[in-house]
Amino acid sequence: MSKYKDAPRVRLSFALAAAVGAMILAGCGSSSKSTSTTTPAPAPAPSTTTSTTAATSSSTSACGSKPGVAATGTPINIGTIDTHQPGTDFTDGPNMINAYFACVNANGGVDGHPLKLFVELDQTQPAQVAAAAKQLIQSDHVVAIDGVFDLLECTIDQSYWKSLGIFEMDAGIAPECWSTPNSAAVNMGPRYSSDGAVQYALASEHASKIVFVQSNVPGTGYIAAGPAALAKASKVPITELTENVPITDASSVALNLVDDAGSNGSVVLNFTPPEALVILQAVQKLGLEDRVKSWGCSTPCDTDFLAKALGPKWDHKLFVNAEATDADDHNGPEMQLYKAILAKYGSSVAGGIGSFSQFGFLLAKFLVQALDTVHGAYTIKSVNTAIEGIKDYKSEMLCQPWTYGNLALHIPNNADYTVTPESGKMITVQGCTSISSADPQIAQYHKVASAHGVASGLS
Repeated sequence: MSKYKDAPRVRLSFALAAAVGAMILAGCGSSSKSTSTTTPAPAPAPSTTTSTTAATSSSTSACGSKPGVAATGTPINIGTIDTHQPGTDFTDGPNMINAYFACVNANGGVDGHPLKLFVELDQTQPAQVAAAAKQLIQSDHVVAIDGVFDLLECTIDQSYWKSLGIFEMDAGIAPECWSTPNSAAVNMGPRYSSDGAVQYALASEHASKIVFVQSNVPGTGYIAAGPAALAKASKVPITELTENVPITDASSVALNLVDDAGSNGSVVLNFTPPEALVILQAVQKLGLEDRVKSWGCSTPCDTDFLAKALGPKWDHKLFVNAEATDADDHNGPEMQLYKAILAKYGSSVAGGIGSFSQFGFLLAKFLVQALDTVHGAYTIKSVNTAIEGIKDYKSEMLCQPWTYGNLALHIPNNADYTVTPESGKMITVQGCTSISSADPQIAQYHKVASAHGVASGLS
């Protein structure tokens, strides 16, 4: 059996697919089999970089309708498919869903029924992902697919779900997570996250040029099309670059980026935190951090790990897209419940507070809300009718209400925040801001949503 690398306990995002996901797609070849489990998925061992998990005043009993009463009815089977392989471990997502389900089951369940999560793990092999979907339906008899944290799943299984009338809820990676009728994501993904970083450079830093750089792997053209459209709409030139990863000559990369951007230009990175850190540290070593108007990054850089590693020279110089509310800076009732569930039931969530567990919490919470509207038996038809009917579910973690709906495509999370390093942490410098409809994908979603009476932007 393959040994999985430990993952740092930092705030990471699914926009990391921009650098990792496509790279994995280019080199799929693991022979490991997927596994199905009703217990928490494997989690990486804790590392020395931790996130805040302080106890809060919230009671976990708020997750259920009957505090302290264990659910004893027939289980409602739920399925998920998640990437778990060397270097790419998304299991904190399903582990957080299991934590939320454990809380619900201890406090009345869903109308007395406990929730049972079947987890299929894969190593980005298309045949393996397709087989996992059939395993969940034909053998595990799940009635919903919720919380998919996977590099390939939306691409491979979307037609299968459509044929069965299943409306998947996920934390998306592949483009099909946002461009097909039977998938809706709680996150923004690499393209729209990059849009957000470029948008900030244009609107707030008034950059006269954009240099957008990401890893040289398949799939980057789709991601770069968003930033290119935003730059074009602002009549600002953009240079689109790719770099082979891992970065081997960071000094040359740093010099090229600064030269291309010029003193009034902005450089926007779309890499995983380790690769972004290598580039930014080279920039600092060469004393180039002030040679451009600003530096930006898509959501993977939204991590205190990066802020601490970079040090104070980057405070308020690097501006990072953030797909969800910073849990360290907000402590409303829902955020308190999230932290309380994480503390009591989330021992397998190695990353602690962060995007993986936040989106796992939301996917579980939204599903339970939908299940509460089902009358009669919990079947694929009844449950997925409820999921498709999700409308205006509010969350402290998102900028806007979340809606599924009978739409040709779904981008329900299309507004975000901007954060910057300060004293070793990422802090918010720009509140909720809509991703520009200059990106044709965003414009298409607004048009489709409007035609169906769905609010698709910030009010």
